[in-house]
Amino acid sequence: MSNLPAFHIVIPARFASQRFPQKMLANLAGKPVVQWVYELALKAGAESVTIATDHEDIFNAAEEFGADVVMTRTDHENGTERLAEVATIKGWSGDEIVVNVQGDEPLLPIGLIHNAVQALADDKESEMATVACPIHREEDIFNPSVVKVVCDAKGRALYFSRATMPWDRDGFAQTPKQIAEDYPALRHVGLYVYRVSLLGRYAQMPMSPLEKWEKLEQLRFLHQGIKVQVALTKELPPHGVDTPEDLEALTKKLSVQ
Repeated sequence: MSNLPAFHIVIPARFASQRFPQKMLANLAGKPVVQWVYELALKAGAESVTIATDHEDIFNAAEEFGADVVMTRTDHENGTERLAEVATIKGWSGDEIVVNVQGDEPLLPIGLIHNAVQALADDKESEMATVACPIHREEDIFNPSVVKVVCDAKGRALYFSRATMPWDRDGFAQTPKQIAEDYPALRHVGLYVYRVSLLGRYAQMPMSPLEKWEKLEQLRFLHQGIKVQVALTKELPPHGVDTPEDLEALTKKLSVQ
């Protein structure tokens, strides 16, 4: 995308993980998971790519494979807080754009990053952007693990929820758990793009009641009246590394490419 605005990529790489401890350093087809993500991010054409970690083992490994890596505090609650610290360390200005690329997404499509960056750049009133794709399977509509988003006429998020939304009042009353062909369901894809000025204010934002109940961090922004632009993609991106089983599946996939 020749007209893509300048942007930075930060890869939060936390050492602890409840479901898969130390997964960032797990061997994936000969390289640590986080190295795959870093090398993928380098291809996106960003002004800079930085790994942000809270543990010296990841720091040392990242230095070994030549990454720009920053040691951040250990008390951050989430990746957004870690991004904010990196932006401060780097001295980025408030109008610069930063992409949060999860350290466990080695097959994240670069086009998805570009679409989200462009969506934020094109909407001067929004301070962050994310991604959504259509939901095609009925079981996903009613699955609380699949986060949904509804948008306004300008493509901005109205609400994120684990609940089924929008609710087809008449249709579901007649045939529960059967969706119509034109049902406008969107699945939220957890890629976030921020203006640095928003990151600087994030630490002062209290957890919202909506976030508390839904367990969705992005609701903190909506609760504060922050506009979130949603870039649309046709398909769900490949699954990341959440469990040892995911690692095994990806190792097989990469070994045959």
